[in-house]
Amino acid sequence: MSIDFSEEYKPSKPSTTGEYTPEDMGENKLRPQFLADFNGQEKARENLSIFIEAARMRSEPLDHVLLHGPPGLGKTSLATIIANEMGVDIRKTSGPAIEKPKDLAAILTNLNENDILFIDEIHRMNRTVEEILYPAMEDNEIDIIIGQGPAATSIRLPLKRFTLVGATTRSGQLSAPMRDRFGVIIKLELYNVDDLQKIIERSASILGIPIDDGGSREIAMRSRGTPRIANRLLRRVRDFAQVCADGVITKTVADDALKRLEIDDIGLDAVDRKLLKSIIVNYGGGPVGLETLAATINEEAITIEDMYEPFLLQQGFLTRTPRGRCATQLAYKHLNMDFIGQQSFDI
Repeated sequence: MSIDFSEEYKPSKPSTTGEYTPEDMGENKLRPQFLADFNGQEKARENLSIFIEAARMRSEPLDHVLLHGPPGLGKTSLATIIANEMGVDIRKTSGPAIEKPKDLAAILTNLNENDILFIDEIHRMNRTVEEILYPAMEDNEIDIIIGQGPAATSIRLPLKRFTLVGATTRSGQLSAPMRDRFGVIIKLELYNVDDLQKIIERSASILGIPIDDGGSREIAMRSRGTPRIANRLLRRVRDFAQVCADGVITKTVADDALKRLEIDDIGLDAVDRKLLKSIIVNYGGGPVGLETLAATINEEAITIEDMYEPFLLQQGFLTRTPRGRCATQLAYKHLNMDFIGQQSFDI
């Protein structure tokens, strides 16, 4: 696809500059900078280290990388780590922020040799913009149009070699041509408790938060397998420890703080329990359609699908069927409700 450069380029979104809000900067403080500091995702980490080392030995840019998995598992952190391990700069943006082909072309032409271009939520990129990436990823070239009307001329502009790192929470929404152009595809899974405990202890050390093994373990068990949630809970438990205790996060302090936050002993929060109880009480255990369930608990369907369902499915509290969502016997047991089985009708 060709891009018309006859009009002056004006970036449509300031977020393509890679600038961060104060909240982002606080999160970045805890992000690991190298693979040696990255806890968890052992298989992905080992494979990625081999790919990076091979690329460095050949003095080539790393092949294009697709990172996919639920939110908060470290996709952005891994993109930064790849850049640091390769010793190159990284340019960060997101799929929705790139509205026009000119926006992407401006970013691509400003990349230096072997730089990393990180596009978060790449599945939400405009399809017209996406087509610009095809020749850029394969041939390091883009087509541009100079002039207007009958005098317009199309030329192919060479680009410096670069690595595209795409991150997505919904890999199934990526088009096949885009997915096939990634040479390295890494799926991130939910973390186990031991890895989360190491992450919490590392974050506590960086933030200067006194915490013992019992406290870090308690937070890890209730973090839903997600480092982002673990770090958020660590900060909130710190607040309770400073105001209501002696400032040290122990198992007792963490347990009391998390109960006040309505997070139970395996990490289910008020919305999780509301979702499961709605399926059980209102729909006889299911099946119930996603849109119907979302309207019942007053949440967006995409929020349920991306934020709540992955953990509930992994824990065995929820099942997906062609007819809708169903609560399992484990969900009844966890909520101390009598199991009545699922209905046999469609919703």
